Amino acid sequence: MNAQTIISRVPVALTIAGSDSGGGAGIQADLRTFAFHCVHGTSAITCVTAQNTLGVARVDAMPIEAVVAQIQAVVEDIGVQAAKTGMLLNQEIISAVAKQVEVLQIDNLVVDPVMVSRTGAQLIDDDAVKTLRNALIPKATIVTPNRYEAQILSGLQVHSLDDMQAAAQIIHQNLGVKAVLVKGGGMEGNLRGVDIWFDGQKLETLTTRLVETKNTHGTGCTLSAAIAANLAMGKNLWEAVQQAKEYVTTALTYALDIGKGQGPVGHFFPLLRN
Repeated sequence: MNAQTIISRVPVALTIAGSDSGGGAGIQADLRTFAFHCVHGTSAITCVTAQNTLGVARVDAMPIEAVVAQIQAVVEDIGVQAAKTGMLLNQEIISAVAKQVEVLQIDNLVVDPVMVSRTGAQLIDDDAVKTLRNALIPKATIVTPNRYEAQILSGLQVHSLDDMQAAAQIIHQNLGVKAVLVKGGGMEGNLRGVDIWFDGQKLETLTTRLVETKNTHGTGCTLSAAIAANLAMGKNLWEAVQQAKEYVTTALTYALDIGKGQGPVGHFFPLLRN
């Protein structure tokens, strides 16, 4: 087996998301997650943020043509076995990405909606939310909304486990996505960190050990990237979600206490173990 054959067999994943200058979320988190799984990471940057552990100071959108060119350059030459979307920022970028997913026939698409933060702050305007809902999510293999995003997508108020389950089923039924994972990171009490899966047949509650840490920046990006990485490796969707959740839980255990605010999860935790 020659070197070229070995290289060609490396799984490839694509992240279509924003850049986090603080390195805790966005494409930086996605690429580290891909690398951990021994998946070659490629990227299409949608926006550039000036941010750190304390918050976001500035966001600049990339030109639509630049976003499209990045996606085309990767898919047409290297090819991808899975892709994920993160912060798409505005209606125009969302529409362009949705079109490229269709035209380039990108499979195993993981959509992290990135519409509302886990604290409830809306991150994109109503027109962008509508386009995400109608144009991109129906093309996804799985969508991973947090509590507040699930509320917007389902039209329900989400306060309980029953609410999470109902929201997952409504999103699946109304938006045509293959599977839904409603994340419980923003829930309270014993529901914190509990996720709900629904694929039209199986309604499951996913739980793992609870990690007490303030350093949780990038957990949503990391989870969706880990799902995409596992899909690129050939795992089925249910297995990919389970293994991604376990990865995030362990990365939280080794979260990085850096900066003056909320540090990121420890994506490369094997190097942090003593």
